[in-house]
Amino acid sequence: MEIDPAVIGRSYPGVAPHPVGAGEIARFADAIGDPHPAYRDAEAARAAGHPAVVAPPTYPIVLCGAALERLMADPELNPGGLAMVHRGQSFDIRRPIRAGDHLQVTPTITGLRVLAGVPALTVTTDISTVDGEPVCTATSSVALIPADAASSDAVGAGSGSA
Repeated sequence: MEIDPAVIGRSYPGVAPHPVGAGEIARFADAIGDPHPAYRDAEAARAAGHPAVVAPPTYPIVLCGAALERLMADPELNPGGLAMVHRGQSFDIRRPIRAGDHLQVTPTITGLRVLAGVPALTVTTDISTVDGEPVCTATSSVALIPADAASSDAVGAGSGSA
């Protein structure tokens, strides 16, 4: 499968803002096993210098997942039959995400490589408030593989699990 290098620079704006709630932040913190009180309690967050409950630094992955799904829905990038395998993630955080934020998420394809015949994209996702305040830039690396190779049978093959 070849991906046209012309996809580099393509952005996917236009999704409705994502409202961030304190409950959502607490559930994410629970899911990753982080007990920090500023992720659950407004008083603890204020005592730590924040105006509201703050999200763990890896919380932007929630927003990146939806952004990457938008890419995969692009018929020019994925005419069908491809699945995405997440290879890596990094975050450049400008300020903590807070309960009450309304965040705009814009993914842009910023790189394309071929690794052992498999196309791999670098996607830079800019996360900002609806007022334009930059919050985080996330960089994702994903490989695009045939969907049948991503099935649970194919992924588990040879893993030694019973």
